[in-house]
Amino acid sequence: MQKLLIANRGEIARRVIRSAHAMGIATVAVYSDADRDALHVREAGSSFALGGLASADAYLRVDKLIGAARATGADAVHPGYGFLSENADFAQAVIDAGLTWVGPPPAAIRALGSKSAAKALALAQGVPCLPGYFGDDQRDQTFAEEAQRIGFPLMVKAVAGGGGRGMRLVHEAAQLLPALHSARSEALSGFGNGDLLIERALLAPRHVEVQVFADAHGHCIHLGERDCSVQRRHQKIIEETPSPAVSPALRAELGRCAVALAQAAGYVGAGTVEFLLEDGGGESPHPNPLPEGEGASHFYLMEMNTRLQVEHPVTEMITGLDLVEWQLRIARGEPLPLTQEQVRFSGHAIEVRLCAEDEHHTPHTGRVRHFAEPPMAPGLRFDHALATGAEVTPHYDALLGKLIVHAPTRAEAVHRLAHALGETQVLGLPTNRAFLAACLRHPVFAAGGAHIPFLAEHGDALRTRLQATTTAEGVAALALLYAGQPPAEALASPHPRHLRLRLGSAVHEWLVQETGRGRVRVTQGDRVHEAQVSGQRIVLDGVGWSARAVAVDPSAGVPRWHVQLAGGDLPAGTATELWLDDLGFAPREAEGGASAARELRAPFNGKLIALHVQTRQTVARGAPLLVIESMKLEHTLHAPRDTVIESLNVAPGQQVAPGQLLATFL
Repeated sequence: MQKLLIANRGEIARRVIRSAHAMGIATVAVYSDADRDALHVREAGSSFALGGLASADAYLRVDKLIGAARATGADAVHPGYGFLSENADFAQAVIDAGLTWVGPPPAAIRALGSKSAAKALALAQGVPCLPGYFGDDQRDQTFAEEAQRIGFPLMVKAVAGGGGRGMRLVHEAAQLLPALHSARSEALSGFGNGDLLIERALLAPRHVEVQVFADAHGHCIHLGERDCSVQRRHQKIIEETPSPAVSPALRAELGRCAVALAQAAGYVGAGTVEFLLEDGGGESPHPNPLPEGEGASHFYLMEMNTRLQVEHPVTEMITGLDLVEWQLRIARGEPLPLTQEQVRFSGHAIEVRLCAEDEHHTPHTGRVRHFAEPPMAPGLRFDHALATGAEVTPHYDALLGKLIVHAPTRAEAVHRLAHALGETQVLGLPTNRAFLAACLRHPVFAAGGAHIPFLAEHGDALRTRLQATTTAEGVAALALLYAGQPPAEALASPHPRHLRLRLGSAVHEWLVQETGRGRVRVTQGDRVHEAQVSGQRIVLDGVGWSARAVAVDPSAGVPRWHVQLAGGDLPAGTATELWLDDLGFAPREAEGGASAARELRAPFNGKLIALHVQTRQTVARGAPLLVIESMKLEHTLHAPRDTVIESLNVAPGQQVAPGQLLATFL
């Protein structure tokens, strides 16, 4: 293996490049038109343009990727994760082209990449599985009949799915057909395969997965488990190892089942076997318990991912191993470096996924106006593809990077990771940075009690807390903008100036006056605040703050700034983010009100893939109106109130932009 082509992008491409270069292997990056200036392109030894913007025109094109390998003289291909990493046809095409495939054999991918086939193989090995229907008959009527046999609630899953796409929880029979149609559509779009399965749903399990590694010489071991129970839309956002719920005996049993499944499939390389674990700590008991003797075990197979996982760094942190290096060595035909008995685990590691989304998990696009990672220290790692000026597009996943901490104890790891998030700055578009920190600090998570329903049960309270802005935070942000940051040129004046600013969802009236060099007086009602600003440091009413602000692209012509604050009345190690809109020259309609209640506007970039209503149709509050596909996921927009559709301004297949008018209501 002399030259490795990485058939991927973003942080995982950078991650593979790092290990390959350390091993003396040259690298080739591929890129779409949207990724022409991306970090992975700059860091690889050479690069090749695939053309196109969407995944289907670039990173999912087998012919282009094989052509890139031939054109650049690459002799091996690493698929990363996502895209074609679990595509047996791509693996076979790489092998047929005379290249080394860094991954499992195509036959193993086919056997395990299909959830249906994997469950059949698992049952033959005695691996516990939930009752379900995994058959070839994909008619809606068949699913309806099988659902009655299995019982509700149940889960609809894409057979070829992953990353939460093509999954729907169904509580009752009336929800089944819409869930089947939606999951099938998302699966076809994401994987090119609309086949589904249904299985009994556990309402409050943990998501626990086992990392396995196998070589071509018949050896297979596991590297412990990861707990990935904190999820939104069936997608993980916090992962840790070891799991707070797994004992040494349970770890051995989970590992035994995972290894047995991998060996039965003739597996080679890195893979992850995912389980649902019932440990008695859930808050939502199942309304229809499994019959006595059916599914007697308390853990059940979900699926096996035949690739490297996003969350592999936590396993690396507690084992001291480089899993990408292992992948490359095994692809070269080398045996596993360790036996099961030689694997050692040390301390606790936690990872959070930093995504371009707000606290409601709505995806966002835009330009990163400022980026600063936290000060690096032993035990802290940041795998990312971020840089000031980077453009986040709607064409790919919302993942920006992964922040990982390793510490001697779980409590220390939680504390250090939350603190590191407070020191991370990504300004210019919304991210889930503050939401992740709030999750880590939640007492249920801190106590190790988070199950899959964690965000469903506690998310609203977390969001409410994040959206609450104190007067001091607002005044500190305003003082920074007025005294020394953009738009200082527009605001600076020796005379008092009346400002009308939207801070979050509230509109404030402030009187601002510069009283000296860097000194600002802010009056709000009968309250007067004095601030001294020096660079990014603010002393407000005798209390110190640190802040960073950037101007962002205006929404609807309204000047907007993104501010991150720390210090002041915030707990130590935390940071809050504020969005300020200058409404001084905006019409009153820009503040919301009657006109906003009559309009449905696109919340983000995406492609309109379905319309569920027609003009003059009467709809009830909460009724689905349309579906937008963005960042590889489908998002349904609902009616904000009981109303009648006055007009529809878009058609299926159309690209929409943030703020674009989609529909009006009477």
